[in-house]
Amino acid sequence: MDFVLVSLMFLAIGFSLAIALEPSPLQDLCVADLKGQVFMNGFACKHPSMVHADDFYFGGLHMKGNTSNALGSKVTPVFVTQLPGLNTLGISLARIDYAPFGVNPPHTHPRASEVITVLEGSLEVGFVTSNPENRLISKTLCKGDVFVFPVGLVHYQKNNGNTNAIAIAALNSQNPGVMPIANVIFGSKPDIKKDILAKAFQIGEDAIANIQRRF
Repeated sequence: MDFVLVSLMFLAIGFSLAIALEPSPLQDLCVADLKGQVFMNGFACKHPSMVHADDFYFGGLHMKGNTSNALGSKVTPVFVTQLPGLNTLGISLARIDYAPFGVNPPHTHPRASEVITVLEGSLEVGFVTSNPENRLISKTLCKGDVFVFPVGLVHYQKNNGNTNAIAIAALNSQNPGVMPIANVIFGSKPDIKKDILAKAFQIGEDAIANIQRRF
């Protein structure tokens, strides 16, 4: 009887770990049917007879992103919505371009860890651990350097130089999600009530309203 209970316990632990991660593919390919009418956790598969080479191809990471914006950065994602052949494979990419002193602002990927490689320039990067420590772990990276951001943690990058910088990010999800902290908090639709944000940030409601107007 004890053996059965122990076995069930290990099965439960294994099952809980399995459902916490993206499932392994059970077939050669499952190209995302982006126009499908089936709603599920992810994308349904195209019929194999409808699959072609372009489903596994993305052209464009050689092209510089437009950084002429308030942040001075541009992310070019290669997620499942841009490359349907990634569906069920648990990987994706992104190119990030930074103008001089541009910032990829604090954000999270709720479904993926991220590894970033600097191709050109120098970046200050960092992430913050969860409560109660809220410890900032940061480092300055140069060309060829690699840094990892653990899944779900708030992280950022900033170009430290007066020339353009480029990085490539790899993520362990075909659909990692992106939650820019400022946009999520101040740009929600509808707005989060001002009195809630005023208490959270310990500033006046007028200041909150001013920030919300910017988003």
